[in-house]
Formats: sequence, C-alpha cells, structure tokens
Amino acid sequence: MEGVITFFSSQQVMKAEKFLKKNGYKTLLIPGPREISPNCGVALCFDFKKKDEIKKLFDEKNFVYEDFHYYPEAKKISKWL
Repeated sequence: MEGVITFFSSQQVMKAEKFLKKNGYKTLLIPGPREISPNCGVALCFDFKKKDEIKKLFDEKNFVYEDFHYYPEAKKISKWL
C-alpha cells in the first residue's frame, strides 16, 4: 500500500473508507501526512496500483476528495494489511 488519498474533512474520509471496504478494497485510516496536505488530519491508505479504478468509482459516486498521492512511506504504516 503505497497510496494515500487526502480529503478536506474527516467525515469525507470515513465515508470513503466505508464505501471502499464495502466494495472489496483494502484500506487503512492513517494520520494525514503534513508534507502532502495540511487540510484534514486523517488520510486513507490504499493500494496505489488501484488508483485509476478507485478514482473512477469516486468520480461516478461524486465523492469529495482532495487528491490521490503516491506515498511510499505509507507502506511502513500499512504493512500488516
């Protein structure tokens, strides 16, 4: 898991996490990396290889997110998944 999705609010990230898990994606809530985004204190860690399909799902369902990031440091946090 080397991907991080940033959001503008914790409500948005929790809604996205629930949606992705319901649809079979492995995700993990992590502290939002400040070097990526100062907006929300929480981010969503995911498998970066699935970026395009997750982004498409989010756009189809009108999810509000800030951005998708390649963030290798997330692998240290998510290694148990």
